[in-house]
Amino acid sequence: MLTIDPKRSLLLVVDFQSRLVPAIHDGETAVRNANRLIEAAKLFGIPRLFTEQNAKGLGPTVADIAVEKDGLVHKEFFDACREDGFLDRVPTDAHVVVAGCESHVCVQQTVLGLLQVSRKTYVARDALGSRHPEDKETAVRRMERHGAEIVTTEMVVFEWLQTADNPHFRRAVALIK
Repeated sequence: MLTIDPKRSLLLVVDFQSRLVPAIHDGETAVRNANRLIEAAKLFGIPRLFTEQNAKGLGPTVADIAVEKDGLVHKEFFDACREDGFLDRVPTDAHVVVAGCESHVCVQQTVLGLLQVSRKTYVARDALGSRHPEDKETAVRRMERHGAEIVTTEMVVFEWLQTADNPHFRRAVALIK
């Protein structure tokens, strides 16, 4: 299957932290789209994981994003896959949809880590951020070159929907308008 399977999906939201997001180029857009993905995942019953990198230094996740504490992974490694127990929370057959900051550091290293352990990974380009646009674009190209599927928030929502007959269709479409 080439489309994202909602029954196998997991949303991973990486490091949208209070001391980092204000420095992110077009960070408001990345946060807005990450929230759309979070709300859509809730609507479809898709599990969600959130990471915070060195929370003492970078602060907690921004208030604009409602982190679910039972899905929060505190990490010191840039690649979340290196943290004890992280991969235990990502099923081997998961379709992992990734949003986050910074694209060229924690997002990229985590995506490469997921790919290395054969997790199908989809990177939501419009829900990513870096301080500098060229870092984001370079990271996106690198992740794609190594096997990540590059998608947008709207693509993810419609692939999770699968059909206009889905009972959540109107609510899902309202999220992306």
